Amino acid sequence: MASLSFMPFCTQLDSHNVLLPFFVASSGGIRNQQELRCRFAPVFSLFQYADFRSWSSSRGFCGYRRGRQPRFFHAVCFKDEVASLNLEKFDIEDYPPVAADSETSISCTTFNILAPIYKRVNKQGIRESDFRESWLSRNNKIVELLLLSNSSVICLQEFWLGNRELEHLYVENLKEANYSTYKLARTNSRGDGLLTAVKNTKLKVLDYKELFFNDCGDRVAQFFCLQANLPGPVGEAFGMELLLVNTHLIFPHNFNYCLIRLRQVYKILTFIEQYKREHSLASAPVILCGDWNGSKRGRVYKFICSQGYLSSYDMVHDCTGADSHRWISHKNHRGDICEVDFIWFSNSEAHEKPLLVSWYEAVFATIKAKLCEMGLRGRNAFHFFQMQGNTDVITVEEFQHGLKQLELTESAEACSAGLSRTEIDELIEVIDTDRNGVIDYDEFEAFLGEDTALVSLREPIAGIHSDGSIGTTKESSQSGQLSGVHGDHMQIRSREFHRGRRFTVKDASLFPPEVEGGVWPEEYSLSDHAAVTVTFDLQGL
Repeated sequence: MASLSFMPFCTQLDSHNVLLPFFVASSGGIRNQQELRCRFAPVFSLFQYADFRSWSSSRGFCGYRRGRQPRFFHAVCFKDEVASLNLEKFDIEDYPPVAADSETSISCTTFNILAPIYKRVNKQGIRESDFRESWLSRNNKIVELLLLSNSSVICLQEFWLGNRELEHLYVENLKEANYSTYKLARTNSRGDGLLTAVKNTKLKVLDYKELFFNDCGDRVAQFFCLQANLPGPVGEAFGMELLLVNTHLIFPHNFNYCLIRLRQVYKILTFIEQYKREHSLASAPVILCGDWNGSKRGRVYKFICSQGYLSSYDMVHDCTGADSHRWISHKNHRGDICEVDFIWFSNSEAHEKPLLVSWYEAVFATIKAKLCEMGLRGRNAFHFFQMQGNTDVITVEEFQHGLKQLELTESAEACSAGLSRTEIDELIEVIDTDRNGVIDYDEFEAFLGEDTALVSLREPIAGIHSDGSIGTTKESSQSGQLSGVHGDHMQIRSREFHRGRRFTVKDASLFPPEVEGGVWPEEYSLSDHAAVTVTFDLQGL
């Protein structure tokens, strides 16, 4: 059994005159550097930067190269401001759990890895991207963590696509571990984007599409139709299809950015609905991964829940929407901690309410929240919209002006977060149930009251529901396989066999483990986000 002990070995000064404490690790049973890293990675992950050296009695210290097998000792050089670690309190089992895959299960990890172009290294705003040794060391440790998790799918956000060396680090290591990688840059040329890695031994990519939101956030999403090779009758293997999305929604710089994030979610869910219809995949399970930049108290969380999706981690740990901060996954640049990284899951063939209904309810709830922020409720809120002395109704012009006063309409700013004129026209059509061209108080209360719930809607006239912006997609070269696979006789048999069988959430965990209790460990520095890993199991076999 390998053991770990630390003792001071030597010190030196680097080029920045920072003290470098060295420790020697006695590593009985460990034959190479990779084994040391895997076995004692939790220790290394507690420090911001670490460099590794190999040493033996015959060679002394030497630079580590892949494949070198030191004889007796390893040393770890921590290059951060000297961090303290109480090894007596350290438990090797605190390391992130390896995904518990079985014949009937798949696993997924989502992780915003904090692009070096955004990571601040001091209060003056200097970024980590200027210090190769720093970002390379940190990302090496992230790669090791991902490989150790052994997830069927790995979804990364803030992946630095503007640096070939970092790109190569991830792609080559994942390729060596039998993953196929798919990268997608944001459309603003800032250099970051998404990376999704699919384990070839567990899943086959039938179709891949790149989705562009075409909004001021320059955000994107990756969509996959995957085939999980699962056991069938009499030992036969059948492929079960599932749909997966990796995305990173815009950061809520202010209250109005909620509308942009709601649009982005609406476009993703609309695309999934259309895809299911076009490819006869009504019963296919859907997994939504990513950094949603909104907590369980926000509109995005409620919007997604209203469409039958469940937060996998909350399911496993019996958390509710009211359990905000019971667990956390992010500490932002303002020092706020919250839960923003989710792996959503749905088995539903049909949602309890139409997607368009959920959209309108979310928008009305946003308007109501803005009114409440100003202390306006009931009649006072109604009168806020009135400009022309009307006592009983709100005209179309008054409603539009009122939304402008609430700063919920489009503006000439570079990033307009408000409602467009066509979207406002749609809202008025929904509220004006008697179709007389004005909004009376009863209609106003019905849609902005305590319990906003829309039962039936007419077809939308324009806005986000017909502009086709999410139609800006790019298909991979593999997507041509889709039509053939879906029409194949074996695939039809597979669908018949798997009908009535559903994935269920088997396990879910966060790393670092302290965040599961709502505590952000100060020594954690791999990212400003936690990694979320979920294992799904197929029931009914």
